[in-house]
Amino acid sequence: DGVADVDISSLLKHHKKSNKIATVTAVKPPGRFGSLKLDGNLVKEFIEKPDGDLGRINGGFFVFEKQVFDYLDNDSTVLENEPLKKLAKENNLNAYFHDSFWCPMDTLRDKNFLEQAWLENPKWKVWD
Repeated sequence: DGVADVDISSLLKHHKKSNKIATVTAVKPPGRFGSLKLDGNLVKEFIEKPDGDLGRINGGFFVFEKQVFDYLDNDSTVLENEPLKKLAKENNLNAYFHDSFWCPMDTLRDKNFLEQAWLENPKWKVWD
């Protein structure tokens, strides 16, 4: 559900060092709209498509220990619902910060962007 140049070796090393059951890759979402900094009705600054709101989101790359199966009821369990919420509440969900290339693949707009990027300069292509 996303494309990235995540360093898997670094992600695994970070996970093992954490001694947690799960690690999620935390990314900054790309900006989609122009941002306005306002003072009343006066626009003080216009920023075209800033990088997210400095918050982090689930980048879709995980590492799990086998204990994670204790958090899954069956094949239809939605990972992002109870399992990850429970792991977080129990302090067993670690974050790996990825600040390099990441792009969602959720919409036609995302698909078109990634197809064009592949033709021009696929930043996530780390192989020859």
